[in-house]
Amino acid sequence: MSEAVLASVTDLEAGNASRRRLLSRVLIYGLLTFFSLIYIIPLVVVILNSFRDLPEISQHGLIAFPQSFRLSAWPEAWNSYCIGGTCEGMKHYFFNSLYIAVPATIISTAFGAINGYVLSKWKFRGSELLFTCILLGVFMPGQIALLPWAFLLGQLGLANTVYGLILVHCIQGLSFTTLFCRNYYVSIPDDLVKAARIDGAGFWRIFWKIILPISPPILIVTVIWQFTGIWNEYLFGVVLNSGTNQPITAALVALSTNGTNVRVYDVMSAAVLIGALPPLLVYFFGGKYFVRGLTQGAIK
Repeated sequence: MSEAVLASVTDLEAGNASRRRLLSRVLIYGLLTFFSLIYIIPLVVVILNSFRDLPEISQHGLIAFPQSFRLSAWPEAWNSYCIGGTCEGMKHYFFNSLYIAVPATIISTAFGAINGYVLSKWKFRGSELLFTCILLGVFMPGQIALLPWAFLLGQLGLANTVYGLILVHCIQGLSFTTLFCRNYYVSIPDDLVKAARIDGAGFWRIFWKIILPISPPILIVTVIWQFTGIWNEYLFGVVLNSGTNQPITAALVALSTNGTNVRVYDVMSAAVLIGALPPLLVYFFGGKYFVRGLTQGAIK
């Protein structure tokens, strides 16, 4: 009799625990769904407005389901919309950002990997102090470097050029890429490097044959971090460059403050999506690798 009572009590407790788990899961997923909707609604509104007529937007407001569907706002935003006194659309600014972000991302990631390799596996006297100095760049506001960069680019003849912004972003990004790669390489056993050195492998052979083959997780993290950061950067692009040499972020700001009373919301929405498309694609296709790389030692 006592065993039957004990079994019924156990089943009752198990049922209560199962209901509590179910309730907690429903609550957690409900909250996650609610906040995800809050974050995604602005993107959905911009996407819908890029396919609506301007009279329809003016009549029904920005937040409404489209009653018409047209693509004319996209080619206008890309080719012919007037921004900053020129009627060439977003195309030129888009390629400016592309020409800046791609080489700056590759160069800063490559040098960050080499720096991280040296500071983690080839330590020398003062290496920790050097790493601390590099690390200061992570916490230094970009505004502090504006005047030094303006002076340096002027001396180098790179003022108001795309190449100048490439140099700026390569140097500015070294702190982050070095931090990521150094912290990742610290987790690699030193015995691998020591065994390779005993076998006669040198600095570069160890880097190419041992370090790089196990580096894709952190390299993906740094590439995604650098590309999105450079693409979305506004301060250096608008201060150090002007006119048609500016990146797409400067064009988007100029688009929203063009000084006219007429707001062409359909074209502006299309222009915003054109500017946001590359980072969105990077996170869409590489987001899971970004999280995987972070959890494998990029940040501790």
